[in-house]
Amino acid sequence: MKIIIALLVFSVIIIIHELGHFLLAKANGITVVEFSLGMGPRLFSFEGGGTKYSLKALPFGGSCMMLGEDEDDEGEGTFGSKSVWARISVIAAGPVFNFLLAFVLSVFIIGNIGYDVPVLLGVSEGLPAEAAGLQVGDRITKMNGKTIRLYREVQNYSIFHSGETVVFEYERDGKTYETTVEPAMTDNGYKYGISGSVNYRQKTNVIDTLKYSAYEVYYWIDMTLQSLKMMVKGNVTLDDMSGPVGVVDVIGDTYEESKSDGALYVWLNLMNIAILLTANLGVMNLLPIPALDGGRLVFLIIEAIRRKRIDPEVEAKIHFAGLMLLLLLMVVVMFNDVKKILI
Repeated sequence: MKIIIALLVFSVIIIIHELGHFLLAKANGITVVEFSLGMGPRLFSFEGGGTKYSLKALPFGGSCMMLGEDEDDEGEGTFGSKSVWARISVIAAGPVFNFLLAFVLSVFIIGNIGYDVPVLLGVSEGLPAEAAGLQVGDRITKMNGKTIRLYREVQNYSIFHSGETVVFEYERDGKTYETTVEPAMTDNGYKYGISGSVNYRQKTNVIDTLKYSAYEVYYWIDMTLQSLKMMVKGNVTLDDMSGPVGVVDVIGDTYEESKSDGALYVWLNLMNIAILLTANLGVMNLLPIPALDGGRLVFLIIEAIRRKRIDPEVEAKIHFAGLMLLLLLMVVVMFNDVKKILI
């Protein structure tokens, strides 16, 4: 059952991504040859409106194949026949739709249970935060100038900036204060001596629900970018990464653990994972890597600047090489996921 649920979550995210490409392609008069979910051999397909809709064997990925996408063809209905800005809109639509999906899911979650308030619920005796004057009930608003809107941002700042001295701005009784906290080294690493909870939530009005839903999407985008920075710096190992198999396992465990809380909390927890995944997919697809949307956008932006299209055959070869490398990485990560599950 948990595998089916995980595949459904993946499928919705991928369909929304490819739907972005599909709708903008249609809006710009580009012929969509095939719209597919999955990769590999076709299991099922049908045609409608000049497009083949397919379900493929491997439940990872999907595609929106447009006429003449990687060819030097400017005939009617081809990708290359449209203006560079029209093509940019088509390619960018996939990641944009991922962020829109994250926003819609966030509205549902925050509308039901509210957002996690960055309020201190504990200040440890004898640790730096107490000496700096922080108290239970203080609402953290900034850390070293970075605006804080959710308690998770307090937690993550401590992770991504471990050991750094932090200037905290906070609100108490309607007034704003500022204090500097230098973390102390403990047996569990650097600690400020503060605590709160992601489960300490506050429901709000419609306008603020929309506002905090946008913050939620920003939070996950920022988390993905910070994680990528750590990976580039060598602070993330292969064991810290998860591919489709690892994500399926996480989704399955979340489903099993949430069942006792009732159907609503099952859905809320699955939506929360979906927000993480769809925001992550949106960011990753915008990276300037060949074969990804970001790689294609790089070529289109260069074309917009030089006002001349790069040889489509050369571009296609570069994207193909990028695709092979990405598939190799996927196999390595998938193998590591299986190993972690079995050990």
